Parts: sequence; structure tokens; C-alpha cells
Amino acid sequence: MVEFNKNIIEATSKYAAAYKINIAFYESRGTKGWQDLEKTLEFINDNTIVIADAKRGDIGNTSLQYAKTFFETYNFDAITVAPYMGYDSLSPFLEYEDKGIFSLCLTSNKGSKDFQYLKSGDHLLYQHVAQKLKEWNIHKNIGLVAGATHPEELKDLRELAGDMPFLIPGVGAQGGDMEAVLNNALTKQKNGILINSSRGIIFASSGEDYAKVAAKNAKQLVEQMREKL
Repeated sequence: MVEFNKNIIEATSKYAAAYKINIAFYESRGTKGWQDLEKTLEFINDNTIVIADAKRGDIGNTSLQYAKTFFETYNFDAITVAPYMGYDSLSPFLEYEDKGIFSLCLTSNKGSKDFQYLKSGDHLLYQHVAQKLKEWNIHKNIGLVAGATHPEELKDLRELAGDMPFLIPGVGAQGGDMEAVLNNALTKQKNGILINSSRGIIFASSGEDYAKVAAKNAKQLVEQMREKL
């Protein structure tokens, strides 16, 4: 895994604004997995944003330990969190004013419609989440996870969230449309989004040329974005 990660990072570093590391694939392997995570972080340039895709969120004392884990022990720049338990479950992360969180809001998976579209009052649940996160964003360190598979809703979320940054998964393997994302999710200043393509880059080839193909796909994605801006 470490060798694979090293080669992927070296091949794509000139195109990547950030790396989002899926923590589940490391912690599932116990001590060896955490060691591999540490080694992987060493390969990433200090000028590149590193996001822990951990989706943490629990009662205050527990979230405090999660925050220490990813912001102090491993020194990630940001972490994905789950907001379901409310403000006190996120506040320990937000107290790190020089770090960021990306809170689940409208996710790209098929099951997102099970709860996120439930209506409460005049708004859907994901809209309530966006409004609350905007209220809590006093340190300007909150972003929203908003899936590319919901292009029309991205436009609605941008209006609700103002200039808050969006982490947008779902482009590539999940079928999200890049042009629709750019048309609906950008701020008025033509920024504010971080496009996430994982499987479409790192697993684009299962052969020995995987790093070369990853670089090719990353370059194509960047060029596609620039063409649409």
C-alpha cells in the first residue's frame, strides 16, 4: 500500500490541490495500517491540502479525541465529519481555527435520499444542515460535502451557503457531470469548490502502468475544469 500511494502521489502531485485519504482502509488493518498512513503522509508536499476522510462526529469528549488524533497526532489540514449529533459533536474540531472540517450535507451515494431529502417545515433536511453549518462558521473553517450526483441541488446549496467551500465527490466513477457541477456550485468569484475523483484516478488501471494512467486522468480532469471556467 505504501509503495502504491507513493507512486500515485508522485505521479499526480503537479495536478492535485489536495489529497483525501480514506481512513477506513488504514484502520481496518490495525497497527500496520496506521503505520502505513504515517508513511503515506510523509510523501505529500507541505503546500498540498491533506484531508482525513474519516466522517467522525460524536459526543463532545469523544470528538475532542478524534480532533486530537487527526489534527495533532497526524496533522491533517481538514477532516470530514458527520453533523447528525449537532453542534457539540463538531465544536471540538472547530476550535482548531487553523484546521478545517467538511461536513456531510448532501452526499453522492444512492442512499442519500433515505434521510437527506426528508422535509421538515419549509425545508429539506440537507437544507437545514447547510443553514446550521453557515451559522456555526464563525471561524470560516467549515465546508460542505455535496455530491456531484445532485447537480440541481448544488445550485440551491450554493445560494444557502454563500461562499463556503464545497468538497464535491462523485465525479468520475459515480457518474457526476463536471460541467453541471461547475455551472451550479461555483461561487460568484468562480471558486469555492474542491472536486474529488478517487477511483477514476487511482484505480484507472490495474496494470503496472497504474501511476502513469493516474497522472493522465488527473491531468485530463484539471484540463476539463479549466476549459469550463
